[in-house]
Amino acid sequence: LGIHALLIASVTLSPATAAAQSENDATREDAYPPLWDLAPENLLDFPVKDNKIVINAWNYQERLGMYKNLLSSSAKYFTAFGSQNFGNILWGLPLQHGWQFRTGRLADPSSVTSCGYEDGDLLCISVRSWWSCMNYYLAVIPFLGAVEAGLFGQLQYEIEILPPEERRADFCYSVADCRSRIPKLMDDWKAYFEVNYFTLFFFFPPLFHILDDALRHMWRAHVASIAYALPKFQDSLKYLSDPEANFGEDWANAVDFIAATHFSTDFLTTNNFQAFLPQRMLVEGDVLPSISDFSPQQNRVLLSLRALHKANKLTGGLLLKLWQKAMSTEAGRQMGRKLIEDLASS
Repeated sequence: LGIHALLIASVTLSPATAAAQSENDATREDAYPPLWDLAPENLLDFPVKDNKIVINAWNYQERLGMYKNLLSSSAKYFTAFGSQNFGNILWGLPLQHGWQFRTGRLADPSSVTSCGYEDGDLLCISVRSWWSCMNYYLAVIPFLGAVEAGLFGQLQYEIEILPPEERRADFCYSVADCRSRIPKLMDDWKAYFEVNYFTLFFFFPPLFHILDDALRHMWRAHVASIAYALPKFQDSLKYLSDPEANFGEDWANAVDFIAATHFSTDFLTTNNFQAFLPQRMLVEGDVLPSISDFSPQQNRVLLSLRALHKANKLTGGLLLKLWQKAMSTEAGRQMGRKLIEDLASS
């Protein structure tokens, strides 16, 4: 049941499905994260104060700007994988962040402040939001890992991330700070940028192997970020409705399974996938698979994520271990992707 649920849940990540979309469709404005054009695209577009580039990661536009700099600075390494940087596997991060913003998941769920609301500070990212805090470790840490790896070259300024109003001890704010607090996580993201962008590029192995190796490093770091942040922000789930809290944990669990298959998180594939994620936060009274304003596919995906999480918990994590073993060879991963493609076309 669990593996079948995973395949249904992951069906929209199928590269074959994504390839069916034309690049013309992908250039629709709503295919990009909201306000993408307004986000800082150069590090010097951020404020400079006391010889430091200062970034407010609790502002949606500025956090999006970190992603935009990552995408533009790594674009040259993905020219063989499609035009307009669409083949860059880092697209999954800002597109997911854009979905969180669009669906209200970055706003203050306790409603104590107006952070993230249209009648308050819409661009504010709330430190009380479980999604916001989890995403910090998939935004700031990759960004600082890239800085440390030299992706942006030799910078004339240090980079400083502004702290939130609460929970300051739960985050780190510079390369040196993060290096001292979470060295293993910084190593994982640094390895992604160093190995794939600076070493493999010059050896010109077959393109497939470059991409597969890049995906392996990226997913390893991605999973490590979630594993580190998940227990740290467990107490933030109390601000969410039970259905939304369950969905958040189900989604975090599913990432482990998705990662094992080395799914590509390029622009087209991620957009295709996100069409099946809920377009609003779940509320009390939302019962799967019968949420009336969700499509049958959305209901099915959410139900599948729930079933996968339950099955993995019931087996004490054995289901994930078996899945990872099955996906440990390229032949296994191809079988996994083929199963997903078959489900997508059925």
